[in-house]
Amino acid sequence: KSANPQWREQFDFHYFSDRKDMLDIEVWRKDNKKHEELLGRCHIDITALPAKQTNCLELPLEKHPGSLLMLIAVSPCTGVSISDLCVCPLGDPNERQQISQRYCIKNSFRDMKDIGFLQVKVLKAVDLMAADFSGKSDPFCVLELGNDMLQTHTVYKNLNPEWNKVFTFPIKDIHDVLEVTVFDEDGDKPPDFLGKVAIPLLSV
Repeated sequence: KSANPQWREQFDFHYFSDRKDMLDIEVWRKDNKKHEELLGRCHIDITALPAKQTNCLELPLEKHPGSLLMLIAVSPCTGVSISDLCVCPLGDPNERQQISQRYCIKNSFRDMKDIGFLQVKVLKAVDLMAADFSGKSDPFCVLELGNDMLQTHTVYKNLNPEWNKVFTFPIKDIHDVLEVTVFDEDGDKPPDFLGKVAIPLLSV
């Protein structure tokens, strides 16, 4: 019930600098569980923003009254990575020893924000649901931890896809839950949901 809402939420997105990425933002109004209405949208050219600084932007909503006030910072990623299984991080014994030293008890108060990190190896899925008329799916996998989100490539026409990717996330809250969702790519349409699993970090 507000025309001037304050969210104060922070989201982290990861992109590669050789791509020309646009950040698309939509504002929606929800009356109840069934009725939603688009209140406006705006677009930001990420490549046009100055790097390594916080940019304060007031963005007017296209074809609708109102604007969004946002703080956007473009900075090099730290602690987040995607790699192939064959070049898996932490495979080097020396690197594992450095990590053990970094997170040993005597160093635990050196940097209170550096809780640790989570490494996830996404190998494959088995017996997925067929989402296409051909009896196949075009599955990809999305991993979310807090407000961090990474995803695999799409394996086309396959109900038993193999991704063999390694994802590394920095941990900001030990009570976070890792959510792994499988979608079916559907061209320009929104992807179809194929399944989901949630793993609390405290259970690892």
